[in-house]
Amino acid sequence: MRVLGIDATLQRCSVALLVDGEVVESRVSDAARGQHHLLPRMAADLLQSDSTLDGVAVTIGPGSFTGLRASISLAHGLAAGRCPVLGVTIAEALAQQAGDVGGRALWTAIDSRRGRIFLDRDGSFAAMEISDVWPTAAKVAICGDAAVALVAQLAATGADVMLTRARQPHAADVALVGAAMLEGRMAPHEAQPLYVDPPEAKLPAGGLRPPPVG
Repeated sequence: MRVLGIDATLQRCSVALLVDGEVVESRVSDAARGQHHLLPRMAADLLQSDSTLDGVAVTIGPGSFTGLRASISLAHGLAAGRCPVLGVTIAEALAQQAGDVGGRALWTAIDSRRGRIFLDRDGSFAAMEISDVWPTAAKVAICGDAAVALVAQLAATGADVMLTRARQPHAADVALVGAAMLEGRMAPHEAQPLYVDPPEAKLPAGGLRPPPVG
């Protein structure tokens, strides 16, 4: 089974090729911008000797608006007519990276860049102030790029909380989750951007211009 993983949700972008359960090659760039130029070249490097694929797995968010659209568009383009596109949430990719957390509940905390975080505790993300995350009696492990701040917040309340090593998603983990979806061990998501906040853009008060005539 050959699965290509693609990620551009946070402050880096990556592409990885999984062959029969093993990541054979990957490319990573620590760039928060220009993903639409970087990702196609990175994918082409991995597929130049053999472009056959059984699936393309892509992180659907939440995360960077531009990064999500660039990576998801590339995934659909590469898969068109030959294999399925498998949507993977950032929480699923980071859970794969975090590995065994000793039976703790795994939370994912993502910096929303607006003084808030996107927090996943039960399979769905919600936006909130980090100070509004309530103390918990459960044993918790936390991953994501806002994990350090959230661990500090909860530890100060006496919570039993563990910081995982999983901060930034990697395409290798996305590909591994995608393979599990292809094998029926996990349910895939629609490969469309997962947004937590509503879009900031608003229509003009008078509506959009009518289409040109002729």
